[in-house]
Amino acid sequence: MLFIDFSRCCERLEGTKGRLEMIDIVSREIPDLSDEELPIFVRFIMGRIFPDWSSQKLGIGPNLLYEAVRNVTGLQKSEVIDTINRTGDVGKAVEELLAVKTQTSLSAHPLELAEVYAGLTGIAAREGRTSQKEKIRAVMVLLNDARPLEGRYLARIMLEELRIGVGEGSVREAVAKAFSVDSALVEHAMQVLNDLGEVARLAKKGPSALSEVRLTPFHPVRMMLAQQGTIAEMIADHGAVAAEFKYDGSRFQFHKKGNWARMYSRRLEDVTGALPDVIQQLLTATDHDLIIDGEVIAVENDRPLPFQSVLRRFRRKHGIAEAQEAIRLIPNVFDILYLDGETLIDLPFSERRKKLEYAVRFFVAPQVVSDNADVIDATYKKALDAGHEGIMLKVPDSPYTPGLRGKNWIKIKPAVDTLDLAVIGADWGEGKRAHLFGSFLLACQSEGKLLPLSRVATGFSDEQLAEVYDLLKDTVISTLEKEVRFEPTLVFEVGYSEIQTSPTYDAGFALRFPRFIRIRDDKDIADIETLEGIRERYRRQLNNNGSRS
Repeated sequence: MLFIDFSRCCERLEGTKGRLEMIDIVSREIPDLSDEELPIFVRFIMGRIFPDWSSQKLGIGPNLLYEAVRNVTGLQKSEVIDTINRTGDVGKAVEELLAVKTQTSLSAHPLELAEVYAGLTGIAAREGRTSQKEKIRAVMVLLNDARPLEGRYLARIMLEELRIGVGEGSVREAVAKAFSVDSALVEHAMQVLNDLGEVARLAKKGPSALSEVRLTPFHPVRMMLAQQGTIAEMIADHGAVAAEFKYDGSRFQFHKKGNWARMYSRRLEDVTGALPDVIQQLLTATDHDLIIDGEVIAVENDRPLPFQSVLRRFRRKHGIAEAQEAIRLIPNVFDILYLDGETLIDLPFSERRKKLEYAVRFFVAPQVVSDNADVIDATYKKALDAGHEGIMLKVPDSPYTPGLRGKNWIKIKPAVDTLDLAVIGADWGEGKRAHLFGSFLLACQSEGKLLPLSRVATGFSDEQLAEVYDLLKDTVISTLEKEVRFEPTLVFEVGYSEIQTSPTYDAGFALRFPRFIRIRDDKDIADIETLEGIRERYRRQLNNNGSRS
């Protein structure tokens, strides 16, 4: 497939509003792709380059991309940035600049889809002191051969924000339609493999290929997610539920095969090197090959420390031994996904719990199963007294659904309601904070798009604003007067008093009295709250208000 044909497909999708029409467009494109091109197309159409399980990163930020565009077009960098600020879209700005570039490559040739992918993987592989210059040159090679329309989508793919509104759900349905397979099979295979590109390749072979997928150690899958709820609702809906402590730590996925073990963060980054003490604790706890899900907490005098103490260890790249002395970490294991060659995610939670207790001798999280609200409430109070956030309630007969936020896991905690949202923009501060970002624009997600939901300007200390500035300064996409837009890379946890309907934001809702709680750099943009989840919270809020009136 030529990259120009991929770009034209993206352009059609960008001009399409209906989800069913989008599914139809994608489903018509993929049947004729080769086995090599199919996974690339599927990942690219969602604005991704690498499989979701891969920790590989392109390492191209806006500034590096701007420098490459400057070199290719022969313009001043200020002219490039002015064009981006005027259009408010890096992709369309690059398209416009390539259309009028004064320098053209004598060796320009039609770009192939697989060729673009090879170029991007080559960029990701560049490391060392000269890597930035090498990355710029590699980007220039691709841009030199790119037609203006190709430049629009090439730039967006490099920043992993395609902005055409095609979400994973739509692509799953398109794959199912293209190859006449059950969409539930496609979804399940995606949960197991964590790579929709590879799932598409299997779907092309037929239903049996999808049915045979299995978990593999050292190939991490997304972690199952929880939503908010109440003890009364869970017992009313399910009877007996399993209650476990809700830890204020960092999720992990531990993989072991033989004497080899790796650990992955919530974002599926390999954090083995930063946590040798946790790895060793878990190695002493089992003799089996397995994949387990849990949460690491920091402790001092047998009391849990705040979340940020754990993150300092997860981020650590140097001085690991000293950090172990300063911050003691304890794993708490609460689920098992794979055991001695057997994939377990489709088993009921109660059965997985038995296998977990059989396979892991230590560090298994305590659990109480009951249909008595008083018993569950006592467990909740015990968790709070021990210094934990609250409790998790889990449905005993539920499967493990990687990456999905459903009603089978519910979190109960006394703190103000919070949301995890993407930071997509900011306004500069005033007075002594004029050199820092002051107010931040936040977004939820819906079918491949980030929808503005609220601004937050309170809850920050000067030190936190300085930290946020350092994290965001190199991700600026455009600037217009006091307003800045970012490549979406950072997640904020934000507290609020209530959700209101609002025509001001694209999400259709706004947060009343939003307040910054903390940076969630253990979470990826894919982990932020969905618009569907916002609607559910709003519905529950209306019901609760009605019951009090």
